Amino acid sequence: MSDIKFDKIALIGIGLIGSSLARVIREKNLAGHISIATRSEKTLYEARELVLGDSYTVNNAEAVKDADLVIISVPVGGSGAVARDIAHSLKSGAIVTDVGSTKASVIAQMQPELPDYVHFIPGHPIAGTEFSGPRAGFSELFTNRWCILTPIPGTDKKALEQLNAFWTTCGSKIDQMDPAHHDLVLAMVSHLPHIIAYNILGTANDLEKITNSQVIVYSASGFRDFTRLAASDPAMWRDVCLHNRDAILEMLGRFSEDLASLQRAIRWKDGNALFELFTRTRAIRHDIIEVGKEVNTSDFGRQTVINEKKDTPDPKHGKYKR
Repeated sequence: MSDIKFDKIALIGIGLIGSSLARVIREKNLAGHISIATRSEKTLYEARELVLGDSYTVNNAEAVKDADLVIISVPVGGSGAVARDIAHSLKSGAIVTDVGSTKASVIAQMQPELPDYVHFIPGHPIAGTEFSGPRAGFSELFTNRWCILTPIPGTDKKALEQLNAFWTTCGSKIDQMDPAHHDLVLAMVSHLPHIIAYNILGTANDLEKITNSQVIVYSASGFRDFTRLAASDPAMWRDVCLHNRDAILEMLGRFSEDLASLQRAIRWKDGNALFELFTRTRAIRHDIIEVGKEVNTSDFGRQTVINEKKDTPDPKHGKYKR
């Protein structure tokens, strides 16, 4: 049994992250009661069918009543609306956090809506797959993955320690960052790669001389990796682009300049420049392996995980390593 336990945890949003949280909370006995809210009746029915919580509702305010910890797992563009929904139903002293991958925007949306008597601590577990929905979740999603907290000035130390302990028990490694710095870092390591993947697939789809069937049949491993990124939730990534716009545009600008340099090297047959670039960037892969973020095996170390529990997701939404 864990040392950290809340009487009631409310989960607003029950997609990949929310449903994974529900599973690990149950597995680690982190709550006496799990309350689940989602705006979709269909999704709520699915969550109930999977027995992810103890109570279910489409009313956010109802879900958070008497909750000690509220975790908001919705596309970042909806953060402010959720904060307005729950503001007058929150218990004094409750911890309110989120899982969005943009932090400055979430803080700007939520902080003005939330009462002073709760502890608002923005967060971002860097964990995910290309799958979504309640069946996509699994309790090991956060294991050995970073969770970055971006506490605002005046954050209560004890509440921060409690949230740290919660994520640690879920399996995460914890770090803290300034919100703006978080957004810049994530624009490079997460947002830009996804945007590039979406764009590459869009380019492939638009090629008139190459049919979609040929793209699928002859796709090499590099292209297939892009398809995995580009299969992610469109609503989530639309909101990420809109709500981390400045940092993403900065990274896109840098990328465009470097791409132009690469284009010139290829055009002018500058083999030395190409070799130097590929050698320098290859080293980054080795650094990622050394810090334990990947393993040096085929398929980039990703392996399908077989879930033998009775709530095993169907093959379309199976359990996958990140």
